[in-house]
Amino acid sequence: MHPELSFEEVQTGRYVAEQLDAMGVRYQAGIAGTGLVATVKGKNPKKRTIALRADMDALPIFEINEVSYKSQNEGVMHACGHDVHTASLLGTIHILQNMRNQFEGSVKCIFQPGEEKFPGGASIMIKEGVLENPKPASIFGQHVHPPLEAGMVGVRSGMYMASADELYVTIKGHGGHGAMPQDCIDPVVITAQVIVGLQQVVSRYADPGIPSVLTFGKINSSGGATNIIPNEVCLEGTFRTMDEKWRNEAHKRMKKIATSIAKGLGGECEFVIEKGYPVLFNHEKLTARAKKWMVEYLGAENVADMPLRMTAEDFAFYSHHLPACFYRLGTGNAEKGITAPVHTDIFDIDESALETGIGMMAWLALKELEIK
Repeated sequence: MHPELSFEEVQTGRYVAEQLDAMGVRYQAGIAGTGLVATVKGKNPKKRTIALRADMDALPIFEINEVSYKSQNEGVMHACGHDVHTASLLGTIHILQNMRNQFEGSVKCIFQPGEEKFPGGASIMIKEGVLENPKPASIFGQHVHPPLEAGMVGVRSGMYMASADELYVTIKGHGGHGAMPQDCIDPVVITAQVIVGLQQVVSRYADPGIPSVLTFGKINSSGGATNIIPNEVCLEGTFRTMDEKWRNEAHKRMKKIATSIAKGLGGECEFVIEKGYPVLFNHEKLTARAKKWMVEYLGAENVADMPLRMTAEDFAFYSHHLPACFYRLGTGNAEKGITAPVHTDIFDIDESALETGIGMMAWLALKELEIK
């Protein structure tokens, strides 16, 4: 009911801290601003450490659901289910804390801010040492998934989610009267050529075995009208792929193609790439173990194999530092009409999914601690 935007999760962090205090679990607050790390220690706590992660931030969306837990912060909504992630991890901690005399090792529980906003809270928490002292042997994270019915989970080994980079392109020309284009350098026409030319990055240079997407979603000009050619046009887009080497090569090709087209037509091009989240890679051996345990816990009929996704997640940063497994938590219920996708103003979940989310995280943690 009280969602907060990325890196503004002050009350959310305070609430998590209150719950941890009530459970008698020690934690460190103020990581990456509003993040926390709690540690549940079993017997022989230094034997093995694993990590669990939940993100806490919400989205700038006005919720129109009519439910008792509807957002009370106008214009802000947990439309990506991060409240579910945080609630699940708190429930998991409750289970582990009550069982602390029945297992060996320690579980680091990461409550992360800012997943929805570049540079991503994960990257900051890692820089501030969340994976050190001690370093976990592995890490698990989960994400709501409306297409899966509540009571189910989904997982995929290896490449799973794409990298995500933001593109900011400015095409500069020389404006003037639309009836006299011979006296101008038209940045609108140049921009059109640049957009078409850049599609070759995916269609002609990418290896067919490496999924890639290049999309421009926003175009603005410095002015212009039906009879006015503007001085410049600005483009904003995203580039996503599944291979870090190709990602870097694609960046160079995009800049070269755009600047060459603009120069050839008499204009100029400024091409800025904000490098975002990396490719999310689910460690094969860890994910194989996790899937086996998921089947043991829920039954094979409730564990789905997930396809590649060109969406991005900053959990990917963790996967580049230690073995990681990021899986999907089913939250849908078609009979109840709970089918809306994430990032929409009517997103909701079947709350029975919380039982699965909490139990699954606790089960995975306990099983992973047993690995020698």
